[in-house]
Amino acid sequence: MSKKKKKHKKVSKEKYNLSLSDEILQLFNDFPDRKLNYKQIASLLNKNTSPFRKQIYTILSQLADDGVLKEVSLGKFKKIENHLQHIKTSKKTSSNLIVGTIETTKRGAGYVLVEGQDKDIYIAEKNRNRSLNGDTVSVKISRNRKGKKLEGEIIEILESANKIIVGTLDVSDKFAFLIPDNQKLDIDVFIPKSKLKDAKSGYKALVKITEWPPNAKNPYGEVIDVLGRTESNDAEMISILVGNNIPYEFSTEVLTEANKIDTELSKKEISTRRDFRTILTFTIDPVDAKDFDDALSIEYLENGNLRVGIHIADVAHYVTEGSALDKEAYVRGNSTYLVDRVVPMLPEHLSNGVCSLRPNEEKFTFSAVFEINFKGDVMNEWFGKTVIFSDRRFTYEEAQERIETKKGDLAQEINDLDRIAKILRAKRIKNGALEIVSSEIRFELDENGNPIDTHKKTSKDANKLVEEFMLLANKHVAKFVGDVSKRKTQIPFIYRVHDKPDEKKLEMFKVFLSKFDINFDYSNINTVSIQMNKLFEDLKNEPEFPIIQQMAVRTMAKAVYDTKNIGHYGLGFRYYTHFTSPIRRYADLMVHRILLETINKKNKKHHGLQQVAEHISRTERRSVNAERDSQKYFQAYYLKDKIGEEHQGIITGVTDWGMYVEMVDLLCEGMVRLNSIEFDHFYFDEKSHAIIGNNSNTVYNLGDKVTVKIKAVSVAKKQVDLGLV
Repeated sequence: MSKKKKKHKKVSKEKYNLSLSDEILQLFNDFPDRKLNYKQIASLLNKNTSPFRKQIYTILSQLADDGVLKEVSLGKFKKIENHLQHIKTSKKTSSNLIVGTIETTKRGAGYVLVEGQDKDIYIAEKNRNRSLNGDTVSVKISRNRKGKKLEGEIIEILESANKIIVGTLDVSDKFAFLIPDNQKLDIDVFIPKSKLKDAKSGYKALVKITEWPPNAKNPYGEVIDVLGRTESNDAEMISILVGNNIPYEFSTEVLTEANKIDTELSKKEISTRRDFRTILTFTIDPVDAKDFDDALSIEYLENGNLRVGIHIADVAHYVTEGSALDKEAYVRGNSTYLVDRVVPMLPEHLSNGVCSLRPNEEKFTFSAVFEINFKGDVMNEWFGKTVIFSDRRFTYEEAQERIETKKGDLAQEINDLDRIAKILRAKRIKNGALEIVSSEIRFELDENGNPIDTHKKTSKDANKLVEEFMLLANKHVAKFVGDVSKRKTQIPFIYRVHDKPDEKKLEMFKVFLSKFDINFDYSNINTVSIQMNKLFEDLKNEPEFPIIQQMAVRTMAKAVYDTKNIGHYGLGFRYYTHFTSPIRRYADLMVHRILLETINKKNKKHHGLQQVAEHISRTERRSVNAERDSQKYFQAYYLKDKIGEEHQGIITGVTDWGMYVEMVDLLCEGMVRLNSIEFDHFYFDEKSHAIIGNNSNTVYNLGDKVTVKIKAVSVAKKQVDLGLV
């Protein structure tokens, strides 16, 4: 009978472990100042058998990964005050309250977004209970009518996303307020004069919320840093970074740890690596690049094939797991590229020095080496630690010149690599990869960092050469680790995945194309990318091509990091990861560690790998948002002295409140608000995805050419208002 009971307990393992996890957490609550190891916990809980001790050790590691506990010394753990992550993992609290993140609206209400749940929960303004945009909250459902939206009430703020707020100070004789830059933060912060740090009215500042008294309308705060006058580039960029929760300074601990790393290579370490120092190696990067994290080597083999090495900065050799550098890199997740500056994932001593593959310097690298024939077939592959010497640094422009003229140093080598890269690209596209022609806007800045002109960056053969070999390395690394046919067990890994497009978005794209008399059949999801490529090829010389390609991209899912491999739809790859940029992406750093373990057949359990994947997907999104905000700021700054000018434009977006127009010559975008159009009352028609006049039946579609006048520019709000001419 007792054996049957034990068997029954094993079946409900998940519930059983959750209970044990709760017991462990309660123990740390009872002894908040004690540092405990798994043996002590097993003894205190009277669960001293070997199976229990193993489970306790696993749970402790998981809780540490989730930010609930901290491993203060080897095997000893202490409770962290904020136990939010544990609540997140269980999704619901013991009172069946749902945990999510609130997004507020301009009208004061909000919506709580719950991970893994399709429907958002509507929160009326009176039920927000002082929660602010971005806060993690627990919600009690008040209404759950079938077919209707969920409605709820905020019960508790579990984690504030707004401990530090950036904004503009409004200082009077007796007190001051901070007006947040983030328009979704619908409160001002009251600041006593004694907490101002001598900041003046109109200055940007960082303010910490110190308290929110029960009867007070506004929270109280204190100035922790004065950024300077509004509309100064430094103040605005820091404002953007803080507003997106991106750290912009390194702690003393991190900088000290980084600066201790020697630039000289250890002879003992060199002896353990494959030596490429005598093999021709070079980098190809943007003209203003400072961190070179990839290099190419080329050898001509006797059988007529090439041996191509893709050498990547060996960041993992210097940034060890659990170090201050590693923790900081994880928090940042990636480097952030604003218009006038880079906010690096690693301190400059590493990113631009120790790890950067600078010319005429020996460097440690982690390499993917391929024997390739001139048909683009990979005959052999090898992965491992290496040491290289970069013989030459090329800019993209210099490499492009050699491709076009066939002249200059290393012209033969660059053209042979270009030949193979074009074959690899053609194969990808034939297999269903999307052929997107990227054209980013670049601001030309003067010596003071102010925008004086705009340029459109286009991807040429030199860019595509580097891209194809990086894609080759990323694909083969992912397959080497992830292909279960090569080994008995699946190795936990971080993939870069891209899902198939959504059918509703494809239907909208079909309606959009019908305006140009183009028929688009998406009934077979597997041929959508091939059809899109044909569409792009047919229209590449037409004026509507940019807007059609832009709308096609909008139908696509967002690429993310995940431990579950679903392939990469946009690239047409069954296996794909990020291996080639560990200086600027934490994903690549993790991939390097797991790849080395796989090569050495010593894979260890990386606890919380899915949480890492979700975290770095979030840090990537926040960097994209910051980069977009940076573009909007410099765009407004560039246009501020052009008010009253008329320009030809193309409609690039339509919404309920207006239409976005890109001015062709300035390469900048603004909005024509519907309520500003005087000759008719216009509305947004969702079905036809167009702006329509009530009386005149005038229709404005995406891609239409219009003439606009720059009416108003707000640099502070990053807004450009246009009027139709």
